[in-house]
Amino acid sequence: MKSTLISLLAVAAFVYACFCVYLYLFQRSFIYFPTPATNGTPAEELWLDTDSGKLRIWRLHADRADAIAYFGGNAEDVALNIPEFAEYFPEHAVYLVNYRGYGGSSGTPTEGGLYSDANAVFDLIQTGHRNVSLIGRSLGAAVALHLATARSADKLVLITPFDSLSSLAREFYPIFPTSVLLKDKYDSLGPASRINMPVLMLVAEYDEIVPRDSYERLSAAINPGLVTVKVIDGASHNSIGMSPQYRRALQAFMMREPGSAARP
Repeated sequence: MKSTLISLLAVAAFVYACFCVYLYLFQRSFIYFPTPATNGTPAEELWLDTDSGKLRIWRLHADRADAIAYFGGNAEDVALNIPEFAEYFPEHAVYLVNYRGYGGSSGTPTEGGLYSDANAVFDLIQTGHRNVSLIGRSLGAAVALHLATARSADKLVLITPFDSLSSLAREFYPIFPTSVLLKDKYDSLGPASRINMPVLMLVAEYDEIVPRDSYERLSAAINPGLVTVKVIDGASHNSIGMSPQYRRALQAFMMREPGSAARP
């Protein structure tokens, strides 16, 4: 009986170890879902040389003095935002970034790669515009937040943000040592305290991906005089952009004078 129990425990340990190895080797296929190239959009197409090859960027209203850089979610085709953003932000130039490996951009997505590309995108935008604001959604919120600590942006919008990928992984895979296994951690808590610009955080009332305590930890880490949290009623993680509240909050925040704080 004892030997049978030991054998079962050994088999269970082996299977567990195999799952850990599988998660470690293939984890990025659970994090990144690159979208295919989109063509025939009404936006201007730009190409930016990076260490991974070429980054494809969509641009709207190139002649505006102030600009917005948009970083999307982990499975988002940012080109789908072109009609709405053209209408939402007529007084801003808008740059929609296809991550490396996404939407025709070359390369393979990694945390370090996305941060490096975001810095390069900002440097490109800054040469032609007076102020640059950042909008990031979900995974893109982590990218935009890190960029805001590396460059001098005007405003920052975080849509359905999370405090770290490690905390989300613990929610979805509680029996595995995800904090040890993760290569790309997207920890936003550490850099959040260094944010020095107005921040609007848009969260979904019924977010099925990001737990409430995750975005609350993130908002608490930002200077309270800079951050405003707006809960979009009735919205889920993926449907938040369909709400009129979402549009009104984005437009009101972007219409504020440069350097002024957000208000609920």
